Amino acid sequence: MKKILITGAGGFVGSRILQQWQGKYELCALPKGFFCTADEALTRAQVEALHPDVILHTAALSDTSYCAQHPAEAYRANVELPVWLARAAQQTKAKLVAFSSDQVYAGVQQQGPLPETLALHPANIYGQYKLEAEQRVLELCPDSVHLRASWMYDLPGYGLPIRGNLPLNLLRAALKGEALRFSRNDHRGVTYVRQVIENLEPAMALPGGVYNFGSGNAENMVCTARQFAETLGIAVQIEEESWGRNLVMDTTKLKRFGIRFDTTQQGIQRCLKDYGLRTL
Repeated sequence: MKKILITGAGGFVGSRILQQWQGKYELCALPKGFFCTADEALTRAQVEALHPDVILHTAALSDTSYCAQHPAEAYRANVELPVWLARAAQQTKAKLVAFSSDQVYAGVQQQGPLPETLALHPANIYGQYKLEAEQRVLELCPDSVHLRASWMYDLPGYGLPIRGNLPLNLLRAALKGEALRFSRNDHRGVTYVRQVIENLEPAMALPGGVYNFGSGNAENMVCTARQFAETLGIAVQIEEESWGRNLVMDTTKLKRFGIRFDTTQQGIQRCLKDYGLRTL
């Protein structure tokens, strides 16, 4: 049975990997809070002691505002740690599969779905650090796989950690009678986390490189939010803004390896079905 080390096993993605892959693989994790104090030597020693076949790196400091306010802490978490894991992967001959982010595309002026080949200069610190991590880790481990993930969501359940996401934000606004603001010039994919985890299984066999990894979306975020609210069966006041952004990723490269995602609109329908719901 393949042995997989999951970093960030207590987080939004990592905890769901543990739940969905129980019995399929030999899953292991480092102690809770390990990366808060560990240095490179201890990190590498722990990885070497576990000797996994795959290191699945989901841990990150992903709050873009927090990263901007605490750049040194963000750099350690989002650049230095992946580099330490890359060196550990080299030594143990493990396959490293690391989550990157669609935030590497922040600031891109090009319209339409964005390919991995674009020259990038991310507009926020989190995106800058994620891009640097991709580049530095690939230099050390050319066979490492970097998955540029979009904004992910799930519904509360199974006793798993939950965080702010599109359907949850809409539900909270509906319950409180509050308005939410979205822009018609904002375009991004929004992806159901359980499909992300399903697609991680074939992703572990991808050749080294960077891959856009999430749902496509043909609509702007005003339309997307309204479609989600309608599918969820809730009434939410949505106020329109005009600021622009494009984070929609072109997944043509991924599809060549037979890995496909539902569209953002299909994803929420599948999510409700998985929970045995028609609406909330």
